Amino acid sequence: MQNTVLDQNNELLSGLSKSLISGSLSDRNILAETDKYPTISILPDAFVVKIGGQSFIDRGRSAVFPLIEEIGENLDTHKMIIGTGGGTRARHGYSVGLDLGLPTGVLSVLGTFVSMQNARMIHYLLAKHGIPFIEPVQFPQLPLYLAERGAAVFFGMPPYTFWHENPAIGRIPPHRTDTGSYLISEVFGTKDMIFIKDEEGLHTADPKKDRNAKLISKISVAELKALDLQDVIVERPVLDMMENAKNRRSIRIINGLVKGNLTRALNGEDVGTLIYAD
Repeated sequence: MQNTVLDQNNELLSGLSKSLISGSLSDRNILAETDKYPTISILPDAFVVKIGGQSFIDRGRSAVFPLIEEIGENLDTHKMIIGTGGGTRARHGYSVGLDLGLPTGVLSVLGTFVSMQNARMIHYLLAKHGIPFIEPVQFPQLPLYLAERGAAVFFGMPPYTFWHENPAIGRIPPHRTDTGSYLISEVFGTKDMIFIKDEEGLHTADPKKDRNAKLISKISVAELKALDLQDVIVERPVLDMMENAKNRRSIRIINGLVKGNLTRALNGEDVGTLIYAD
């Protein structure tokens, strides 16, 4: 009887399943087979909108309140998963932690809680719309939140915490709030990934420091890496991840200080900078 059950189970296994069960998950040939079918887009009608910490939230009322109003105006027509950055307070935490000799994983914990504080503030400002604040454990409920309220707020820092890898240079966690927000867009297959900053988009140099900096309205990841810019407007790991992405192979950076830019981006208009993977 037992042999019969085993035979039936073996018949139900596909060739790939047999390879995975009997083979090694470090075998490159087996791993290549796992990419035979495309991944599904779980939330194809939603947008991930990441609000910068230092570049936006730290500016306070004058910057945040008009954006909150614009988000509210779009709730009836666009579903949004809203992430937040850490900003200056996170940088201060990193500074103190570095001075105390704390490792990258612990610094990641410090950055996580600052990002969470910003997310809660955005959540309270959107409370009149019934927009919930969610933590990583609640992401399976995202479809319900979006169907019921049209949006949800989360902290952008990925939950690597103590398990965060060390960077190639220094000890600052390389995967921060830009990366965490991008990964949500990639994993859930959202319609677009919009980064809200205080600049028009990607420039050839930091426009706050260099008056000759020029806006780059559209560029590929390969072209951007070839430029080898001293500073880029998003975390570099986002660019690396885009090259191997299955769903989110482009991102858009906009200036949230300009009223209507978010609405235009949500409507698919060509605003800010588009960075895409070839």
